[in-house]
Amino acid sequence: MDTELWKSTATELAAEVTRGEVTAAEVVESHLARIAEVNPAVNAVTQLMADDARMAARETDRRRAAGERLGPLAGVPFTVKENIHVAGWPTTHGVEKLRDHVPEADSPPVRRLRDAGAIPIGHANMPDLALSSDPASQLYGKTYNPWAPEKTPGGTSSGDGVAVAVGMAALGLGNDSGGSVRLPASFNGVAGLKPSYGRFAADHRVRGQEPTLASQLIPVDGPLARTVADLRAAFETLAGTDPEDPRAVPAPLAGPQLATPVKVGVVIDPVGAGVHPEIRAGIDEAATALEAAGYVLEEVEIPRLAETLEGYGKLIMTEFGLNWHRTRQLLSEEGRRHIDLFLERVPHTELAEYVRQTAVRLGIQRDWSRLQADYPLLLAATSTQPVPVAVRFDDTESHAQAMLPLALCTATSFVGVPAVSVPCGFADGMPRGVQLIGQMYREDLCLEAAEVIEDRFGVLAPIDPRRR
Repeated sequence: MDTELWKSTATELAAEVTRGEVTAAEVVESHLARIAEVNPAVNAVTQLMADDARMAARETDRRRAAGERLGPLAGVPFTVKENIHVAGWPTTHGVEKLRDHVPEADSPPVRRLRDAGAIPIGHANMPDLALSSDPASQLYGKTYNPWAPEKTPGGTSSGDGVAVAVGMAALGLGNDSGGSVRLPASFNGVAGLKPSYGRFAADHRVRGQEPTLASQLIPVDGPLARTVADLRAAFETLAGTDPEDPRAVPAPLAGPQLATPVKVGVVIDPVGAGVHPEIRAGIDEAATALEAAGYVLEEVEIPRLAETLEGYGKLIMTEFGLNWHRTRQLLSEEGRRHIDLFLERVPHTELAEYVRQTAVRLGIQRDWSRLQADYPLLLAATSTQPVPVAVRFDDTESHAQAMLPLALCTATSFVGVPAVSVPCGFADGMPRGVQLIGQMYREDLCLEAAEVIEDRFGVLAPIDPRRR
């Protein structure tokens, strides 16, 4: 048995299992051994699904031996964020109150990955209720960045980003409502996809309670992987309608061919707060790679960005503030501080203002649509600053400043357009990432451009974590 199968990509593993060159059981055992070896250093995998994974691998191998057709991700291990349902395993959201909430059914993206032959190998860590920048949960403690344990791994899909980066899983399944897939992808040196609103079916109910409007419109589930090819394979598996989610749309995987050369709008400093010179260099190098591939690049400004950030805050915090007196009791001190400071900066509004902001959002989406009619792709940093140390907020000013490097992640989540974060070298000794932002339901354009950048900079992971 090749004990280092964990180093292979998802597409490589699936092809080898399908051809019979390795068994799914060998793939799973290799990843379980890798988890045992490195998870103590990074604390990314929380609930290890070893027995279930072995059982699924045996079934895959039985089906292949019987001559049955295997799925495109046959035998590929993946992690699942602690707020996404895996049948028979608690969906804890990282908090004590929910540790006994065991769903009877998989959420749609988990089911789709299973149907494609992929195998859940464990839940992955996240901040309490995904409501803090601190990569720690009450139940499982802190997750560490494998490149430098004193640095943040990014949130809130922290565990999935780290698990993929160190080879504990070939794919991770997280969610993104303002960068929560893209940041851990960027900060850990892997790739991540935030799909368009409605592209993937999802189930974000907590104990059966339906989410309110902002939580219906903004968060989306998305995959993390070490290569863009793996990200594409996950995208093709996850896309499509599902009776469990009426929001999911039957958009084709690829849109119509665009007139060439395709114009790319380059966004250097979205909010005018400054961009770190090594991050700026990464944008420039990525732009050079795209130009060499035939794209035309022009610097652009994002329309109504200040209004976008205000609208995002008002819609989310108004809904959140209504139940904050109950929700805050579930959180750690760090989680409570994060939301308290957010509410101080953006207090929940009256009904009239909330309703007005729903109209503002549509107008901003309309302006984005006009911009992207001319520039079907946008290129920008995933974060305008290098990977920081773990951040503790002491006042509203420090809280606001910490959010600025992520402004474009926030804006794209508010508008609903797709984005892919892909590694592009290093800044301040840590991985840096750029994101390709596409028109609605044009993930194909994002992935094509991301592959160009990956070809230029190479694949950074898997890596061995630095011991803390």
